[in-house]
Amino acid sequence: MAPDPNLIWVVTLLVLVQTVACYLVRDLPWKWVFFWTYTVGGYVSHFLSTAIHEMSHNTVISSKRRTWNAYFSMFANLPIGIPIAASFKKYHIEHHRYLAVEGLDMDLPTYLECRLFKTPLGKLIWVYLQSLFYALRPLLVRPKPVNQMELINGSVQLAYDLLIFYFMGAKSLTYMFVSILFTNGFNLTTGHFIAEHYEYGQGCDTVSYYGPLNRIALNVGYHMEHHDFPSIPGSKLPLRRLRPPSMLHPETTFSLATLSIVTTVKKIAPEYYDSLPYHYSWGVVMWKFIFKADQGPSARVKRKYKFSHSL
Repeated sequence: MAPDPNLIWVVTLLVLVQTVACYLVRDLPWKWVFFWTYTVGGYVSHFLSTAIHEMSHNTVISSKRRTWNAYFSMFANLPIGIPIAASFKKYHIEHHRYLAVEGLDMDLPTYLECRLFKTPLGKLIWVYLQSLFYALRPLLVRPKPVNQMELINGSVQLAYDLLIFYFMGAKSLTYMFVSILFTNGFNLTTGHFIAEHYEYGQGCDTVSYYGPLNRIALNVGYHMEHHDFPSIPGSKLPLRRLRPPSMLHPETTFSLATLSIVTTVKKIAPEYYDSLPYHYSWGVVMWKFIFKADQGPSARVKRKYKFSHSL
């Protein structure tokens, strides 16, 4: 599938926006630093992390130039503060290849996470700290040797962070680091982390979201379609049409305000997608995840595969 080079310009703009934001908060009182971190920084960091996801599938620059995608993902990584681009790709490809397989899919919460975060308060804390758990989980469950790209990613990121601290100060560095934490919690786009693979439909390990927030999240809500066709850029997926009430997610009340966005893939092969459950609101997803007893980190389909060789 042809890549989406338009994302190059969007990512470049947002890297500049976040760098300028670091400069603008340098002398603000701490309360305003955290205010702008939540209202601006969290959303910019979320978009950039989603762009890094796109680049892990080589959908921004031609797949024949995979190294260019890798280097550009490091550029998108700069205002996030923590070097995630190279390591994310290394483990994310296995998430697609071994979806829901314990010990191989690092998207699955660990047994300890499932045991510790079962109450509404515990699940709320877990939601806020998702980024931390996502970063630490591979190191504990499936550690791998550090590769050359990770060393480059780490070195470039360290240089950028030191420049921010030297020229702008501690508040600017705090804005940058805390922004990635604020991509979780009560953020409009946070729900996609939960909606994608938690078991809201019996036996469904992947569920799509067809609401308007896809517009500011690179259509990451089209997750069933993304797993079926990971080489298709998110921008190439949507095609609008009004969906009848019978097709809506269970418990949904249909209204004219409800937007339905259906993928071109879905239009071509409706027999494979139209009968599947889907989400209409990331906010509702978050509410159910936190307050329903049958939801939480443990609400995941899990598989055990037997391999003829060591992985």
